[in-house]
Amino acid sequence: MIKKIGLLTSGGDAPGMNAALIGAIRAGHKLGKEMYVVYEGYRGLLEKNFVKVDRDFNFDKLSRPGTFIKSARLPEFKNDEVQLEAVKNLKEEGIDALIVIGGDGSYMGAKKLSEKGINCIGLPGTIDNDIASSDVTIGFDTCLNTVVESIDEIVATSSSHRRCAVVEIMGNRCADLTLYAGIATCADYIITRERANKIEDMISELKELKKTNPDHVLILVEEKFIDSNALVDRITNECGFDTRLTVLGHIQRGGTPSAMERFNAIRMGVFALELLDKGIGGVCVGLDGNNLVYRDIYEALKLESPKRDDLYAIHDIVK
Repeated sequence: MIKKIGLLTSGGDAPGMNAALIGAIRAGHKLGKEMYVVYEGYRGLLEKNFVKVDRDFNFDKLSRPGTFIKSARLPEFKNDEVQLEAVKNLKEEGIDALIVIGGDGSYMGAKKLSEKGINCIGLPGTIDNDIASSDVTIGFDTCLNTVVESIDEIVATSSSHRRCAVVEIMGNRCADLTLYAGIATCADYIITRERANKIEDMISELKELKKTNPDHVLILVEEKFIDSNALVDRITNECGFDTRLTVLGHIQRGGTPSAMERFNAIRMGVFALELLDKGIGGVCVGLDGNNLVYRDIYEALKLESPKRDDLYAIHDIVK
């Protein structure tokens, strides 16, 4: 019977992580567990940064973005001896199980700990929506809202000067934020890895569009696959638009968690506790439509992200 359960957040922070923590903590106390938080992610396991918490721990931060137990990246956690040190520290504290909120790398660490005797559950915490085992990740909805609000403000000033606005959006090799935001704002063009071959067509179309003297042009670009500054120079020089680049950067992480974000995160946190109470570990939680599901972590990591052809088709209609 699992008596003591720890929680940690790992990798990039995401709005909604705090809600997931609070949901899990309250569910744990309801089930008669002793609940602990681990500060600073996997690093906290090595530094024994464990704190026992009551059911109301940091409830006032439910609506805060980020993670109130901090996060850190620890590449060396992939090493077996580092994992064994973490297991030793957890067992000395009497912690039988762990909930890890993070991305794919965090999931792998959770699976390795499960194989070494610490039952672990992974929750999908990343703004990028790049975990294929869940339709929606913790952080994505809020980040998308922040991106769309920012784009709306950029369009307001861009249209006042008949400019072309190029906006670079986060995603870490996943185009969902760019694609969803492109539909939500009826952007003129979406430049992603999947549509890299459309850049030349866009340049040709922009040359013709400039002749009509449009109010503004909006182009959304997925980060980390083209040089956005070079694209801006090309549009300016070849197409004649007064073109400005906005790199939204980490502002995208900092939005107040939306109601749906908090709702889903709390549900996931509660579900994770219920699974641990049944002795289930080595799995990750996800949303399949509106249903909570769980999968073996190795199986989940093998899943490929779905194609978004239907969404690109919608954008082509509304742009």
